[in-house]
Amino acid sequence: MKKDKLKGLYALGSLLGATGLIFLFFSANIGAKLADRWLLGQGGFADTSLYEIMVRANTNNFLAAGSILFAVGLMTLVFSYYKMLNIEE
Repeated sequence: MKKDKLKGLYALGSLLGATGLIFLFFSANIGAKLADRWLLGQGGFADTSLYEIMVRANTNNFLAAGSILFAVGLMTLVFSYYKMLNIEE
């Protein structure tokens, strides 16, 4: 691989990792905001346990997505760093 392509891969890995960390750290806030939006769509009235389920489900979705994005970003960074070390110029 050329060094320019590896720099692009390094940037992509950094972007994926940063996005994953943001999703991980703010998953509770994002989940609550999405559940609030769902509640407003229901007319502002819903069963409390159903609202709790929506908050938990949205939070878990963002936790899973953040974990996957962070892991893929980290693996991409390690791979591109390893390949950059092996390029002879």
